Amino acid sequence: MQLYIIRHAQSVNNALWAETGGPDGRLPDPPLTELGEQQAQRLAQHLTTGCTDLAFDYEGGQHRVSYDITHLYSSLMLRAVQTGHYLAEALDIPLHIWEIIHEWGGIFEFDVVTGEPRGLPGPNRSFFSERFSRLVLPHTLGDQGWWNRPYDPPEETGGRAAVFVEELLEKHGGTDDRVAIITHGGFYQALMRHILGVQVPHNLLGQAMDVWFRVNNTAVTRIDFNENHVSVAYINRIDHLPDSMIT
Repeated sequence: MQLYIIRHAQSVNNALWAETGGPDGRLPDPPLTELGEQQAQRLAQHLTTGCTDLAFDYEGGQHRVSYDITHLYSSLMLRAVQTGHYLAEALDIPLHIWEIIHEWGGIFEFDVVTGEPRGLPGPNRSFFSERFSRLVLPHTLGDQGWWNRPYDPPEETGGRAAVFVEELLEKHGGTDDRVAIITHGGFYQALMRHILGVQVPHNLLGQAMDVWFRVNNTAVTRIDFNENHVSVAYINRIDHLPDSMIT
């Protein structure tokens, strides 16, 4: 089984942070920017119009093959669904929801009085079904909004990453499936650390150092799950974007 981990295209909050260096003015569930829409379209074209991926036979041979993604999943955050829908249209396959690959924090805003983050309802079934024809929604999503819970702190993300890998292997382990997920920068960090078993290093003063995997908007990371080993084929691949569109 091959896993393609794809970060969503540029969102309004991504652009805001790049411009200001802070979260002031952020949206609880930001849509894609115009540039983000273009990035998603470029990735969709890359995956479906003759561009090729690397294949390895683990006996020294390498050759190029089409991507042939068989399963496509997204978080329920708007920027991920928008990105994934471009891919689903191009690949002519459904876009299924895998809720736990959402970004840390969830759908939230900062309380104007306390400054503390508080969870919001998030979009409901009608919102998604009216806008995204390829989207396959979970039966549990109704009219109340999909989030409807407190703020989800970053330290909880590692646990979700572990659950995701367990569920991934239950669904697709031991198969030839090529699974793509549209997820987020924070979840990507937790997922990579979990899969690779990254240990937190310490500097000369004995202080813990953060481990960060660079991941651009619409970047593709491929990890192969084989019977007895996990193989990292590539990380943060963005050759589908011209320099002017890299964020």
